[in-house]
Amino acid sequence: MPAEPKIIVLDDDPTGSQTVHSCLLLLQWDVATLVSALQDASPIVFILTNTRALPAERARAVTEEVCQNLNQAIAQANIHDFLIVSRSDSTLRGHYPIETDVIAAAIGPFDAHFLVPAFFEGGRITRDSTHYVVQAGVPVPAHETEFAQDSVFGYHHSYLPDYVAEKTQGRISADAVERLTLSDVRQGCGDRLMALANNTCVAVDGEQQSDLDQFAQAVLNAARQGKRFLFRSAASLLTALAALPPQPVAPTAMAQYRRKGQPGAVLVGSHVQKTTQQLQVLLTAPDTVAIEVDIQQLLSPDAATHKDLLDAVLAKAYDAHGQSKTPVIYTSRKELTFDNAATRLAFGQQVSTLLMDILRGLPQTLGFLISKGGITSNDTLSDGLALVQARLLGQIVPGCSVVITSSDHPQFPALPVVLFPGNVGDESALKLAYQRLSGIGD
Repeated sequence: MPAEPKIIVLDDDPTGSQTVHSCLLLLQWDVATLVSALQDASPIVFILTNTRALPAERARAVTEEVCQNLNQAIAQANIHDFLIVSRSDSTLRGHYPIETDVIAAAIGPFDAHFLVPAFFEGGRITRDSTHYVVQAGVPVPAHETEFAQDSVFGYHHSYLPDYVAEKTQGRISADAVERLTLSDVRQGCGDRLMALANNTCVAVDGEQQSDLDQFAQAVLNAARQGKRFLFRSAASLLTALAALPPQPVAPTAMAQYRRKGQPGAVLVGSHVQKTTQQLQVLLTAPDTVAIEVDIQQLLSPDAATHKDLLDAVLAKAYDAHGQSKTPVIYTSRKELTFDNAATRLAFGQQVSTLLMDILRGLPQTLGFLISKGGITSNDTLSDGLALVQARLLGQIVPGCSVVITSSDHPQFPALPVVLFPGNVGDESALKLAYQRLSGIGD
């Protein structure tokens, strides 16, 4: 039987690995790092580009750089069969079609690019080519949720052909988007896949993992026959493509990674409503201490504001740690408004700089770290912890990955770090992750 293709994922924040385990997450993408990762035993590798936190042109440039290096690395690693996945948000936010256009130009040609936004652990399903976010048990069309109002990545359509037409500004018309409905996927779509050509855009339905498992098998069969495909997907497709066995350490046993029985720290940057609800529940857990970072102060022209905030937060964090409690450090919950997307992104970078300075200033005896928010988690790995790569251990709650720093990390060796997306989990999920790492029990 021929070897399965290597699955290469360009992830626009660090949370797309939230349904797999035992693979590498790359924070750098020089050719040597890519070659080493492509030769790793895992069938899947993630390149964390963090492009969702970048302006459009910067996202384009980063994606071009990754693709140029990938072309060299694929040749050097002697990889003949591979699939490229542009992993993005399951609520349709992100730089589409910029990233898929760049990948197609640099690594193509492809016969098709598939939109597969379903993410079942997060309650995201696609039915009749319309994408839904399940809220309080009710599927809500994605364009009717808060995510569609995003000031950078907002949109007006949940019906994926119309979404594509909107995002491509009509370059790809709604009528030109092929649709693989639930019945198509479940009855077998192999012949449809073999007929695709010229980078056709295809919207794929999925209501449960078995749907994408069946679709993935059809994709792999077509790939073995020479078809070349590109994917713009959320995480559940990656589960299907990688087909991994259960993770080595169960979610309920993750406390074994906690360092020396010490309390941890929680860093919350995400400001979506779900995060705020989860934060409120977390703060009811024993031995947690709330530390708010009033980010509105960063709007002040006073250059000393950053240092004043940093010093105040760290003083409270050390006090909590000294009492064997876990500081929960979170940005103020009020959503600030800005004149344009560029200003908002620039302020977001200013906030991230402060949070990463806080992280680097935390006690080196931390038992664990929970990073809440996709962009915050990327910055935690790449900037705060300055990692080149990390090995993914698995998930501590559905959709929330745990990685561990190397044993020779200069500041936080062998530190378990939870990457917790902003829009994943029920109200108690953040508290549950804290309890599991603290050894408190479910």
